[in-house]
Amino acid sequence: MDSFVPSEVEGRFSNSVPAPVDFARNERAEEDALALYIHWPFCVSKCPYCDFNSHVRTSVDQALWQEALLADLAYEARMEPDRKVGSIFFGGGTPSLMPPETVARLIEAAERHWGFAPDIEITLEANPSSVEAARFADLAAAGVNRVSLGLQSLDDDALRFLGRAHGVTEGLAALETAQGEFRRVSFDLIYALPEQSEAQWQAQLARALSFGTGHLSLYQLTIEPGTRFAALAAKGALPVTDPDHAAALYELTQAMTDAAGLPAYEISNHARPGEESRHNLAYWRYQNYLGIGPGAHGRRGGCATQRHRKPENWLSALQRNGHGVVDEVPIDSDSAAVEALLMGLRLREGIESDRIEWLGNAPFDTLVDTRVVGRLIDQGLMDRQQGRLRVTAAGMLLLDAILAEIVR
Repeated sequence: MDSFVPSEVEGRFSNSVPAPVDFARNERAEEDALALYIHWPFCVSKCPYCDFNSHVRTSVDQALWQEALLADLAYEARMEPDRKVGSIFFGGGTPSLMPPETVARLIEAAERHWGFAPDIEITLEANPSSVEAARFADLAAAGVNRVSLGLQSLDDDALRFLGRAHGVTEGLAALETAQGEFRRVSFDLIYALPEQSEAQWQAQLARALSFGTGHLSLYQLTIEPGTRFAALAAKGALPVTDPDHAAALYELTQAMTDAAGLPAYEISNHARPGEESRHNLAYWRYQNYLGIGPGAHGRRGGCATQRHRKPENWLSALQRNGHGVVDEVPIDSDSAAVEALLMGLRLREGIESDRIEWLGNAPFDTLVDTRVVGRLIDQGLMDRQQGRLRVTAAGMLLLDAILAEIVR
C-alpha cells in the first residue's frame, strides 16, 4: 500500500493522516478479506418510504466528489493497511448516477492500496431508468461485476405509490440490459403494500422468479420514522398492512422461492447457492468492513467508525482533516458479542456458540439466556446442533421477539 497520501488526492484534501490506533483485533475476522463500502448520497428524488442517507441536490460537482472519495479511501488504507479486499459495494443514494470514470478510479485506488482477493465481488446499486441503464456497459468496463437493481415492484400502480420514477416496462428493459452486461445480478421488490392480496403478490413473485435472476431481495414495506409515509400514517392517511396478512405473504414468499431454488439465506435475501451477496454476508457474519462517503459506517481494528451524514459536512471534514470520520468508538467485548449474535441470527446458517463466547470473552450462557433458548427449541422456533444456533423458518416470523428474549 502507499505509505503516504497519493498524488491523486493532493490539494484541498491532502491533510496528513494520523498513524493507526493499536486496538485489539478480531483474529478470526482477520482471516477473511475486507469488505469495502462506498456511499454515494445523491438521488434524483426522495422516495416516500426511504430512510436511507440520501439527498436531492440541483447539481453535483463531480470532480470534487471524485477527489473527496479518493481521499477518504486513502485514509482508510492507512488505518487498515495489511489485508486484501474481497468485496466492494457502491451503495446510496443512487450510485448509478456516479460517472463511470469515478467508479473506475475508486476501484483502481482500492486495488492499489490493498490488493484484491481472487474473484472479488464488486457490486453497484442502480435505479432501472433508461438513462442509468445506458451506463451499464461503462460500469462493467470500470470493474463492476455485480449490480443490485431497485425494481421495487412489477406493478405500475404500486410503483407510483412508492414514488418511483420508472415504470414496469422501463424497469424490465434495465434488467435485461443488466443481465447482459454483468456476471451477477440482483433486484429488489417491496411487498405487503396496503391492500395487496396474496393472489397479487403470488403472481408478481412468480413473474419475478421467471427471469432467471440469481439473487432477489424481497422486503416487506415498513413505515420508517422520519419518512413521508410515516407522516401520512400518523395522520391516518396511509393504511397499514395487517400483521397476520403480512405473515401469510412472508410464508408464501418462502415457499415460492424455495421451490424455485432461491432459498432465503437471510431473512429478506434469497439466492441460488453460490450467488449470495458476499459483501452483505461480511456484515451479518460480523467481519471487518470499511465505510467511506457520507454517513458510512465501518468496523475495523476493534473500533466502530461513522462518517458525517450530511454531504456538505462530510466535505468540510475532509477539507479540515483529510477524512470524513465523525466518530471512532472502541467496541467492548459485550457489545461485540451481542452485535454478532443479533446480526448472525438473521442468517439461515445462524451463529457458532464458541465464536460468540470468544467475542464476548465469557461463557455462552452468561451472554444468552439458554433457558429461553431451550424453550424456543422445544417450540420449533430455534435449532441447536454441533455448536451452531439458528432460528428456524417458523421462527423467522418472530425474529425481533426472539432476539429480545434471548439476549441477556
